[in-house]
Amino acid sequence: MSFSGSMIQNAIYIAQQPPEWPVTAEDWERAAEAKLEEGAYGYIAGGAGAESTLRANLDAFERWRIRPRMLAGNAQRDISVEVLGTRSPAPFLLAPLGVLSIAHDEGEIGVAQAAASSGVPMLLSSAATHSIEEIAATDAPRWFQLYWVNDREICESFVRRAEAAGYGAIVVTLDTLTIGWRPRDLRLAYLPFIKGEGCGQYFSDPVFLAKLDKSPEEDLLTAAATMLATFPNLGLTWGDLDWLRDQTTLPILVKGVLTAEDAERALDHGVDGLIVSNHGGRQVDGAVATLDALVEVRDALPDAVVLMDGGIRCAADVLKAVALGADAVLLGRPYAYALAVGGRRGVEELIQNLMAEIDLTLALAGGHSVRELDRTWLSRVD
Repeated sequence: MSFSGSMIQNAIYIAQQPPEWPVTAEDWERAAEAKLEEGAYGYIAGGAGAESTLRANLDAFERWRIRPRMLAGNAQRDISVEVLGTRSPAPFLLAPLGVLSIAHDEGEIGVAQAAASSGVPMLLSSAATHSIEEIAATDAPRWFQLYWVNDREICESFVRRAEAAGYGAIVVTLDTLTIGWRPRDLRLAYLPFIKGEGCGQYFSDPVFLAKLDKSPEEDLLTAAATMLATFPNLGLTWGDLDWLRDQTTLPILVKGVLTAEDAERALDHGVDGLIVSNHGGRQVDGAVATLDALVEVRDALPDAVVLMDGGIRCAADVLKAVALGADAVLLGRPYAYALAVGGRRGVEELIQNLMAEIDLTLALAGGHSVRELDRTWLSRVD
């Protein structure tokens, strides 16, 4: 199926006036910063420590340049992908971002509605304000992201609920078994969970609620503290994946892989896919950029299902990541900024424009399909 980016671009020019919505990821971020309170913006934009990992994610894309091919006869193009039975009309999915209610009152519902209207799947966070079932009701194509907390009964309940609600996969985040050192949040003592933001999965879960003496409506602080107490789980090991594999028939992906060795261990324990990620630079300051880690993982595992996130801001980033071996990428902060600026409509506009930019860049590079891209389409610049 072909998507025409030229139609989207021409519509802007024909209107003969500046577009209603921001055009680039940087434009969306500036608009969101102007709209959000300092704590909320810092929570979304910030990284761990000196934020060198966050910067490294962006810088890594500059070390690769596209090699356009001329006269390719590519009047028709295909930018769609399919990953583990889930189709997307674009080579990206919406990454699991927690606490989106701090960006906009619509929160994850607004994102899900945009996913439903565009067909681009979303990954729902365990740290969402809206529940598994509420998101399922939007009919958005969806996967569920699991934070593996230190209570297996809660983990099992989340997985069972996601399976029952028609989610297409379980994505286990490996890199956030405790929260990293995040100066922007620490300076403001900003932790939205204390106020019940981002607690939607827990506050709607029968197993979690059974552990409380009073409901969250009766005693919010205790409920939020109980939720936070389940979070640190540094004792988790690779062997625990065997237990999770026995809990569901859904595809399982692990998110947070940054080395070939860990990627191989994950596959040895029965996972179906890998997501190369450093949590957007929010966990380990000074960590390897995800684009560099993607190259290592793909070289070691040429046949594995591999996605990546971290630093995706424009069409060139998406195409470079795919050419370096990603089956698809996850878009993160840009859609959170779009949500902050315009709710559902903002996210829809961002998705539409990024798809248009991807199609136009692929066209001008001489490609027929994003799935044909490989490293012959790139040059490395050191």
